[in-house]
Amino acid sequence: MSSLINFGNSLMNTQQARFNMVEQQIRTWQVLNPKILETLKIVDRELFVPSAYQTLAYSDTEIPAGEGELMLSPKIQARLIQDLELKGHECVLQVGSGSGYMSALLSHHCAQLLALEINPRLAQLAQSNLAQLGMGNVQIKHLDASKYLETEEFFDVIVLCGSTAHAPQVLLDHLKLGGHLVGIFGSEPIMQTTLVKKVASNQFDSKILWDCMAPRLHGFTEDSKFSF
Repeated sequence: MSSLINFGNSLMNTQQARFNMVEQQIRTWQVLNPKILETLKIVDRELFVPSAYQTLAYSDTEIPAGEGELMLSPKIQARLIQDLELKGHECVLQVGSGSGYMSALLSHHCAQLLALEINPRLAQLAQSNLAQLGMGNVQIKHLDASKYLETEEFFDVIVLCGSTAHAPQVLLDHLKLGGHLVGIFGSEPIMQTTLVKKVASNQFDSKILWDCMAPRLHGFTEDSKFSF
């Protein structure tokens, strides 16, 4: 009986923590899209967090994801997804899958998702986590996005789950005409989340959305620049 009581209390505590995350962190960061808020309520973030950090799964902080990498805070993940303005039909490229939590969230908002992860162990972990949840529209690849993408692959939307110095040209080259990319660009102490739209062949428009800080994505050079 005591084990059932403990399980029930644990479940209630998790549900309360998830509710608090949505209401106290996500909403206050101007994430008000009802579908995104609902997704945050149904995807168990604790499944993607190492056991040593389970109690922090819904905290407003970056969490070690293993292999020396960090999970972005929930509010940044949620706002990035909102700024993608997904309609449900898009083919999306995610750079930096980590343990797969943001991939799980994104899978509810697009038709197909290709998530790239430079770290082989994290790529394997993300694939395992998503397989357990039955996410059939997500493909995880162990790949350095700064070095190589299939030449025939083009995407409606690209999202960078970490920061780079500038919008990487190698990724912009794989946007469909009319598509857009959202990433966090700059260097400490100033980084800005930016929306980049492909308006014509080799022509892009950009719009700064909000300031934030995020760990670097590996592989992208610091001195590569792109002028809008």
